[in-house]
Amino acid sequence: MSLADSDRELVVSELGREPTRAEAALFENLWSEHCAYRSSRPLLSAFDSEGEQVVVGPGDDAAVVALPSPDTDGDRAGGRADDETYITMGIESHNHPSYVDPFDGAATGVGGIVRDTLSMGAYPIALADSLYFGEFDDEHSKYLFEGVVEGISHYGNCIGVPTVAGSVDFHSDYEGNPLVNVACVGLTNEERLVTAEAQEPGNKLVLVGNGTGRDGLGGASFASEDLAEDAETEDRPAVQVGDPYAEKLLIEANEVLVDEDLIESARDLGAAGLGGASSEMVAKADLGAHIELERVHQREPNMNALEILLAESQERMCYEVEPDNVDRVREIAERFDLGCSVIGEVTDGNYVCTFDGESVVDVDAYFLGEGAPMNDLSTEDPAEPETDLPDVDLEDAFETVVSSPNTASKRWVYRQYDHEVGVRTSVGPGDDAAIIAVREAEQGLALSSGGAPNWTDVAPYEGARAVALENATNIAAKGATPLAAVDCLNGGNPEKPDVYGGFTGIVDGLAEMCETLSTPVVGGNVSLYNDSVAGPIPPTPTLAMVGSKDGYDAPPLAVEPAGDLLLVGDLGLETGSPRLGGSEYLARFDGSDAFPELPTDPAAVVETLAAVANDDATLAVHDVSHGGLAVALAEMVTEDAGLEVAIPSDQPAGALFHEQPGRALVQTESPESVREAFDGVAPVVELGSATDDGRLTVDAGRTLTADAAEIRDRRGTIERELE
Repeated sequence: MSLADSDRELVVSELGREPTRAEAALFENLWSEHCAYRSSRPLLSAFDSEGEQVVVGPGDDAAVVALPSPDTDGDRAGGRADDETYITMGIESHNHPSYVDPFDGAATGVGGIVRDTLSMGAYPIALADSLYFGEFDDEHSKYLFEGVVEGISHYGNCIGVPTVAGSVDFHSDYEGNPLVNVACVGLTNEERLVTAEAQEPGNKLVLVGNGTGRDGLGGASFASEDLAEDAETEDRPAVQVGDPYAEKLLIEANEVLVDEDLIESARDLGAAGLGGASSEMVAKADLGAHIELERVHQREPNMNALEILLAESQERMCYEVEPDNVDRVREIAERFDLGCSVIGEVTDGNYVCTFDGESVVDVDAYFLGEGAPMNDLSTEDPAEPETDLPDVDLEDAFETVVSSPNTASKRWVYRQYDHEVGVRTSVGPGDDAAIIAVREAEQGLALSSGGAPNWTDVAPYEGARAVALENATNIAAKGATPLAAVDCLNGGNPEKPDVYGGFTGIVDGLAEMCETLSTPVVGGNVSLYNDSVAGPIPPTPTLAMVGSKDGYDAPPLAVEPAGDLLLVGDLGLETGSPRLGGSEYLARFDGSDAFPELPTDPAAVVETLAAVANDDATLAVHDVSHGGLAVALAEMVTEDAGLEVAIPSDQPAGALFHEQPGRALVQTESPESVREAFDGVAPVVELGSATDDGRLTVDAGRTLTADAAEIRDRRGTIERELE
């Protein structure tokens, strides 16, 4: 990739001369889709990013949100307290690198989002990863899947940050371009808060961390192109190589630097390396910098100015430091065996880089960071799916859907992650949402992260609305109230009108539902040009959402041996027959249909479900989503507790397998109180009761039965295939 002719003309007009080689490369990377969001920024104003709890919104390395304060009775009062605890939220994609080198591509995605957390003065406390691959029975997809999971687990486990939530989806359209989206939550407070905006001319710019090498050169521009057929070999130099042990030292050193109030501003070295981080810091404040590139500590010999400027070597941070504090910063870096270079200072002029006394970059920082023109692209609305329902034996359908890789247990994945390190994990992976104990605020933080490519492929707008509602329902099922979200918006080549139409749909749908739920979208990431010789990916919004609750306990997903089972929501009969569009059932049996209608008042459903989940009479709660009611029922059965349920519908396949979001199964000792709570909010259907025999029995016109061992075997598809 090189600087486009139209962009070069703008640069020449601004500079009054031809750009140097280093300047041209810097503009190429910082004006790429990956950095400048040239195709997506015009759409992002749809998101509501403000709210009483929002401290720092979009535009920084990570967002900052204040946890709501409980009142004296222990109930969540909302609002801001005098002694506030802040959380940070960020999400990042490492899609192209993970195709070229799945282990290092995924690992460095974890490292990058953790350093985004550090740059806000926060300590990372939880990770969530949402992964998307081609069909599970494809050998290359399995190779990518195994490599990505190994990379995430290796890096996260080594740095001691628990991976507590996430999702895994398989879809044929990811075979040429997998997606790796990683979110991180950090912990800080008002006194420790740092931002990426430079503060004062005369302050020093200090580079701390690993030495700079030649890995990751051109990573930002690489991420802004379609993947070529030979990408796995030709683009390997654009993939960074991670060192989690250096990252762990950087985490702890950053903590000391923040504790001692030595940092004025900070930025992680990610896309476009030193050039990207340092120019963006000063551009935010409409300032400049003078950087002497030869001062950068390096791990490879004879590096030239362009390599030093743009290499995306990992485990590096750029700090703004007052001159009197530089020696102390260097002492702390040395204590943690980290490299440290004073590379320049903040100025009130241009962004200037020299190399051995020769100027190689001299540009206005704001123009460099914000001057890229936005793209005006045409769109095509997606076609409405036709109704073409398969005729499948109910028992065969049940076994196929329950054992599908998309709905099967992901235990093979999350058992490789250390999800208990840090002793904050109250509810770990495998549940609807994780719960992290924030003892500093005496609150539990619920975290849900994921998308639904089957949904957004069929109906981008409605599917994205459903993704937001699904994550909120996951959080409510644990008794928490949604607080804020970050998104990773993944799409194909936006220059194709049908692709851009689908991408526009997921942006608008996600924004609309999050606003309806009063859940501000406080930050995110956009990844376009996820296109390959195999074609574009489905429009894929990943949403990482957090919610808060008093205390750290939550109702389990699994049922107890006694109690009534209710379905909050309906069986899909409001339109005459359940809509199966986007369901795993149709994906497995090659059918098509319209997407289900969503609840008329989703905010009330989520609020009421959270209250019911916290009721003393509630024994278990489980969100109904991928795979529909059939999979949700199977997931609730254990060796010690079973379920006997009846499906009051003359269309059992539709009732069992449609995937309308905003529904939940509630096991309770007081069915009447659940009905009263949802009166006027959502229908409540009595399905049956729990047993002590560890068997699922479903009367759906014909009787379906399976004991816990059979269900476990059916849901063990991934584990069985990979071991």
